[in-house]
Amino acid sequence: MAGVITASEPSWIAPFTGLSPRDFRKLMTMLRREGADTVRPGRPWGLPLEDRVLLVAAY
Repeated sequence: MAGVITASEPSWIAPFTGLSPRDFRKLMTMLRREGADTVRPGRPWGLPLEDRVLLVAAY
């Protein structure tokens, strides 16, 4: 879908977060290691972890 910000397209990462795609991948690795992507009770997320982090970083 055109115009949707997603972490799966590396060209969207730097302009919205100030992070290089490499730094963004390091951040994702660290978050996964800390358990940010574990399944928890309740309503499941509609976005993958990468897109949620990109959304928060852009905000």
